[in-house]
Amino acid sequence: MYALKDLPKEELFTSGHRLCAGCAHPISVRMVTKVLRGPTVIVSTTGCLEVSSSIYPHTAWKVPWVHIAFENGAAVASGIEAAFKAFKRKGIIDKNVDIIAICGDGGTYDIGIQAISGALERKHDFVYICHDNEAYMNTGIQRSGATPKGAATTTSPAGKKIPGKPEWKKDFIGICIAHGIEYAATATPAYWGDYLMKIRKAIEVDGPAVINVLTPCPLGWRYEPKDTIKISRLAVLTRYFPLYEYERGRYKLTIKVPKPLPVEEFLKIQGRFRHLFNPEFKKELDEVKYYVEENWNRILKLCGEA
Repeated sequence: MYALKDLPKEELFTSGHRLCAGCAHPISVRMVTKVLRGPTVIVSTTGCLEVSSSIYPHTAWKVPWVHIAFENGAAVASGIEAAFKAFKRKGIIDKNVDIIAICGDGGTYDIGIQAISGALERKHDFVYICHDNEAYMNTGIQRSGATPKGAATTTSPAGKKIPGKPEWKKDFIGICIAHGIEYAATATPAYWGDYLMKIRKAIEVDGPAVINVLTPCPLGWRYEPKDTIKISRLAVLTRYFPLYEYERGRYKLTIKVPKPLPVEEFLKIQGRFRHLFNPEFKKELDEVKYYVEENWNRILKLCGEA
């Protein structure tokens, strides 16, 4: 586990970007860049992070950085990894170069999952980090495969037709683990020591590693920007977003929550779930609460704690 005194003072993701106040993306990226181990190339697909951090002729990045299309984060990362491997084999370079892909949930859970599956199956040596804000935020807050059941978005509005998004969120980490990779984990900026440890572990894996980090969005989740870390922590303390890791066949719960807060504590401060507290949506609220409990019990069993 890291301590503040262990972290370098140098900032490799600088101020001056145009991400929203309270956005969790820049918090996450600063954490990632604090635990790099050497030469690194960061790949970033189209999304909030990309469009706000690289407005020509300005950039917030002080590491080699590549902007690529929405759907091919894993494909480009694996191509860069293969190129450096060839350079090393030919004696052009003698150092290892770490490759990190940072992509949103739309480019991960949905249109990028084919490229991710291929890269994981081929065992390319790179880290894939999904910034999971549970919708397509930079194009208008449309629902994605990461959007939870019951959340209101512009394409799953809560009303007479549907009670918010009708479908459950995909198990992205479970999909990745099924590819036989060595390391996968969930994280959130609220538990920064846990997150930094997981990033560094993922970098040191010889092969693909995946981290799904919950990154709250004040605009899409409709809450006050000052509450980003509070909501990130509530997601864990209510068991809505379990923090765990999978390493060489073994699951481990990295943040234990023996006395959870009611799920309502996480839901009620977000506008996207506000309708669930109206009497006509009680059934949907009960379903969400039941799902959170069942998912927590599932993770506990995987971790050998139940």
